[in-house]
Amino acid sequence: MSVFRLDGKRALVTGANTGIGQAIAVGLAEAGAHVIAAGRRSCAETVQMIEAAGGAGEELAMDLADLPAAVAALPADLDILVNNAGIIRRADSVDFTEADWDEVMDVNLKAVFQLCQTFARAAIGAGREGRIVNIASLLSFQGGIRVPSYTASKHGVAGLTKILANEWAARGITVNAVAPGYIATNNTEALRNDPDRSRAILERIPAGRWGDPADIAGAVTFLCTPAANYVTGAVLNVDGGWLAR
Repeated sequence: MSVFRLDGKRALVTGANTGIGQAIAVGLAEAGAHVIAAGRRSCAETVQMIEAAGGAGEELAMDLADLPAAVAALPADLDILVNNAGIIRRADSVDFTEADWDEVMDVNLKAVFQLCQTFARAAIGAGREGRIVNIASLLSFQGGIRVPSYTASKHGVAGLTKILANEWAARGITVNAVAPGYIATNNTEALRNDPDRSRAILERIPAGRWGDPADIAGAVTFLCTPAANYVTGAVLNVDGGWLAR
């Protein structure tokens, strides 16, 4: 079997109902994995896309705002966990509320840790190797503006990825992260529709284009395959060269 295949593996992707998460779910399925598309909204469309591509998948209701229920719903027989789901709140830092801080940190960081922990406990207990990929951000490296809790959470995701990689590498579990750049999704539609903002962003990106969700899916899929057996603790920028500029 090719080292770039995932045949026989079971993967779960959070936030798989649309955008980057949806593309990741389809990409893993195309590589041969059975994919569980998890989200607080229906992932039926994602499952249909997986099946249309010749893959196998199912959906799972999972709301990370109800973390105990989400952790309890995580299947114990997974080989791959992709923590993609996240939320954002925008306001000047002097006006930012405690509620907005806590909501973002709970979903973007606390939930990531607890899902990783639950996944690893099951894999180690079964003597099974595993792959974890966390979705970080350019704001794992930069400060941004008016998104203090999001920036803090994504810095935290990068650090969490590294400590878990250190602790679990010897147990056969790799832990990596992918940091997307400016990707053409629903979340960036307003930016792309603003001629001035879109032009300024594109001028900064050496590749000269917005990223496609499939660009992120390809990187995540690679990190889940045997081809990446010796890759752990990495935060891979998939940004068209944004951070290199």
